[in-house]
Amino acid sequence: MIRRLAIVLFWAAFATLSSAAPGGRYPDQWSGQRHYAPDRSAGIHHLALDIIPDFQRRTISGMAVVTFQPIAKPLEELQLDAIDLKIQSVTSSAKIQAYEVTADHIVITFAEPIQPTAETSVSIHYTAQPEKGLYFRTPEMGYDPGDEHLFTQGESVDERYWYPSYDSPNQKFTTEITCHVPAGMTALSNGRLVSEEKDGAGLTAFHWSQEQPHANYLVSLVAGYFKKVEDKYKDVPLALLTPPSEFEQAPNSFRDTRDIMEFYEGEIGVPYPWAKYYQVVVQDFMEGGMENTSITTLTDRTLFTEATENIRSSQGLVAHEMAHQWFGDLVTCKDWSETWLNEGFATFYAELYDEHKNGEDAMLYALYGKAKSIFSVSNDIKPIVSRNFDNPDSMFNFLQYDKGSFVLRMLRSQLGAELYRQCIRTYLERHKFGNVDTEDLARVIEELSGRSYDQFFDQWVYHAHYPEIEASYSWDEKSKLAKISIRQNQKTGDDVLLFNFPLEIVFKGKSETVTRTITVKEKSEDFYFSLDSAPAIVRLDPNLAVLAKIDFRNRPTSMLYAQLDDENDVLARLQAIDELKDSKNHEAVEKLSHALDHDHFYGVRIEAARGLQSIHDDEALDALLKSTKQDDARVRNQVMSAIAAFYNPRALDAARKSLADEHNPDILAQSIRALAKYPTSETRPLLVPLLQSKSYRNTILESAISTLSDQEDPENIAPVRDTLKARKSEIPARGFSTGLGSLASLAANCDKKDEVRDFIIGYVNDKNETIQLGAIRALGTLGDPGAIPVLQSFAGANRANQVQRAATGALEAIRSGRKRDENSAELRQTVQDLQDQMKKLRQDMEALQKKLNAKDHSPPAPGKKPSRQ
Repeated sequence: MIRRLAIVLFWAAFATLSSAAPGGRYPDQWSGQRHYAPDRSAGIHHLALDIIPDFQRRTISGMAVVTFQPIAKPLEELQLDAIDLKIQSVTSSAKIQAYEVTADHIVITFAEPIQPTAETSVSIHYTAQPEKGLYFRTPEMGYDPGDEHLFTQGESVDERYWYPSYDSPNQKFTTEITCHVPAGMTALSNGRLVSEEKDGAGLTAFHWSQEQPHANYLVSLVAGYFKKVEDKYKDVPLALLTPPSEFEQAPNSFRDTRDIMEFYEGEIGVPYPWAKYYQVVVQDFMEGGMENTSITTLTDRTLFTEATENIRSSQGLVAHEMAHQWFGDLVTCKDWSETWLNEGFATFYAELYDEHKNGEDAMLYALYGKAKSIFSVSNDIKPIVSRNFDNPDSMFNFLQYDKGSFVLRMLRSQLGAELYRQCIRTYLERHKFGNVDTEDLARVIEELSGRSYDQFFDQWVYHAHYPEIEASYSWDEKSKLAKISIRQNQKTGDDVLLFNFPLEIVFKGKSETVTRTITVKEKSEDFYFSLDSAPAIVRLDPNLAVLAKIDFRNRPTSMLYAQLDDENDVLARLQAIDELKDSKNHEAVEKLSHALDHDHFYGVRIEAARGLQSIHDDEALDALLKSTKQDDARVRNQVMSAIAAFYNPRALDAARKSLADEHNPDILAQSIRALAKYPTSETRPLLVPLLQSKSYRNTILESAISTLSDQEDPENIAPVRDTLKARKSEIPARGFSTGLGSLASLAANCDKKDEVRDFIIGYVNDKNETIQLGAIRALGTLGDPGAIPVLQSFAGANRANQVQRAATGALEAIRSGRKRDENSAELRQTVQDLQDQMKKLRQDMEALQKKLNAKDHSPPAPGKKPSRQ
C-alpha cells in the first residue's frame, strides 16, 4: 500500500505517488508496548460473505460463514474480531452453547469441544453501519449520483468493522463474496467471477471466488457505478475501472499495466499468481493505493489529463501496487513488525520498473532523492523491524518503504543481479500462499550464496540508522598515491551500530579509470591507492549501492566542475550541484546555468534550477529567467518554482507572463502561488478572476484560494467565501476542505469573525466526512471562542473517532490561545505600508533607469565620440 506519508507521499509517486488510516478505536490488543503475531487456536479454511448494501442509509446486511478446524487440541470456543456489528443470529454445524458479543469480538462457545480432526462452520447474520473498513460515496454525501459507490479498505486491522473475521496477517484462507446491488451497478471482489444473476429481491447478485488462500486484510469489495477499460496479459484479464465521471482519464493511468506485469514476471521469475488483475479508482480514498489480492484500489488523485504533459504519471503507483501481488499477497509478512517485507519489496520493484521503462538515470535520480529524504529524518533510532509500536498503522513509514527498498538494493548489489533473482524466486516459491519473516529471506540468501548475512541484517534491519561518513581525499605526487580517509560519525549505542560494509571508490583521470572496493568497518581508517596520475574525479559509492550519508566536501572545486561535465555519470552531476549551490559565486552560477540549459537529463536540469534558487542572488535569478522556455514540463515547472522563491519585480513579471502564456495547469498553479508575497493591489486583479476558472479537479481554483489566503488581506475573505459557497458541488471534497481551512486562516487575524465562523459551522454536519473534518479543523484555525459550544458537541461524543478527535484538537487550539497576536491588525497594516513604499521605490527606480537609458542613447555632443559599454 502507498500511504499518504510522503502522499508523501503522494505527488512524488505521481512524478515517479501516504499518514495513518482513518480514525476509530483500536482493539485492546494494541495497547501494550511490544506486539507479536497472535496465537491461532483454529485454522480458518474459508470465509464466505453475502452482503446487501443499503446505499441511502449507508448500512450493510451480511451473512458471514467461517469454516475452520482446531489446531493441535480440542476447541471449546471460537473468537472472531468484530467491532460494532449488530449480531442477529449465530448458527453452526456444531452445537452452540452460547455466544457473547464484546466491544472487540464475537466469542462462540460450543456445547462440546470440537476435535482437531473436525472441520466446522459458523454462520453469523449481522448488520452494520461501518465507521471504518467499508466506505460509501453517495449523493447524500455530496457525490454525483452517477458515481455512487462503496469500497473497502482492510489494512491493517479494519476488516473487523464490516464483517467478523480473524483479522491478523498470520492466517490465510480462501474467500468468496456475493454482493447484491441495484440494476446498473456492478460489484467486484477478489478472484474470479462465478456468476452474475438477479436475486429474489430484484437486485443483481455478483458472486466472486478467491480460490487461493490470502490474508484477511486483503479481502476487498467494491460496488457501484463504474466504467471499465480492459486489456489482457497472456491469460490474465486486466482492467481499470473508474466512476463514470472520471472515465475520460482512465487510459492515462492504465497504459503501463500490461508492460509492468510482463516486466515483473521476467524479473521476479514467478508467474503472476491470481485469476485477474483489476484496478478500481474510488473517490476520496484515504491512501494512495491498496493491493487487495487481484483487485487493487486506487485513489482518484492518480487520474490526470494530458494537459499536465509529463509532470504527472500513475506509473509509480501502479508499479508499486502490482508488485504487492507477489510481495505482500503471495507471501505476506507474519505480523506488522515485518511490514518491510511487503512495502520495501513493492517500493524496490517499482524502482526496477522505473529503470526498465525510463532508464537507469531516472531510477538513480529517484533513488538519490529517497536517500536524501531518509537522511533528513531527525532522531532516527528505530530499526526497520520493531515490535514497539502504538498501532499497526504506525508501522507504515519511511523505514518500511524507502529504507526497506534500500536494503534490497544493497543485497542485489552485493549478490549480483542474477544470484539475487535466484534468491527471490526461491523465497517466493518456498513460501507462496504463506507467511514470512526476515529470517525466511535471510535463510534463502545464505543457502544459495554460501555467505553469512547475519551481520548484514543485524545492522541494517534489526538496528537503526545508517553510516554517517566523513571522507577526505589527498594526493601525494611523489609516491603517486591517493589517500582516502573514512570516518564513521554516527552516534553508536544499543540502537545504532558501527557499520561494516563494502564501499566502491572510482578514480577518473585523463587516461584511466580505476575502480576499487574497500571494506569500511572501523570508526576511522585511511586507505591508499596507487595511480598513474592525480585523478580529475574521485567518487565514493558511485552507483548508490550503500545507504550511507557521505560528507566528501574537501575536494578542489575543479573536481566538482569535472563531475558536472561528466555526461556518463548522472549521480556525479547531481552531487556536484548539491555542493556548488553553497558556493554563491559567479563561476558556480555559470556552471549551474549551463547545466540547466544543456544537460541531457531532466533531473540534472531540475536540480540545477534548485541550485540557482539556493544561491539566490540577482545573477542566479537572471539565469532562471533566461531558462523559462524548457521543453520538458518537469523542468519548466521547477524553473517557475525557483523564480517564485525570489521577491523581485522581475519574478513577479515572470509569474504574470506565465499566467498569460502557460497552458499546463500544474505550472499555472505554481505561478499563481508565486503571487502570494506581492501587494494585493497588484495581484488581486490577477487572482480574483481565477476564482471562476475551470480546470481538471479545479487545480487552478484551489491555488487561487490558497494564494488569496496567504496574502492575509481581509478584502479577500468575501470572494473566497462566496466562491466556496457557489462552487461547492464542483470542488473535490479534499479541495473544499482545504478551502475552508484557507478561509479560516485568512480571517484568523480579523477582529470580527462572526460571518466566517457561521459560514464554516454550516459544514460541520456535512454528510461528506472529509468536508465535515475540514470544517471542524478550520474552526480551530479560525480561533474564535464563539465556536467552542459547537465543537464541544462533537468532542463530547461517547466514542472516539476522527470527528471527535478533530473537535478536541480544534478546542485545544482555541483554548491554548493559538491565535494571532492581538496586534496583528496593526502589524498587517505596517506590512502593507512597507509594501506600498517598496512599490513606489520600485517605480521611482524604473523611472530613473528610463532617464539613464534615454541619456545613454541620446546623440553625442559635438566633438565627442559615443562611449563604449
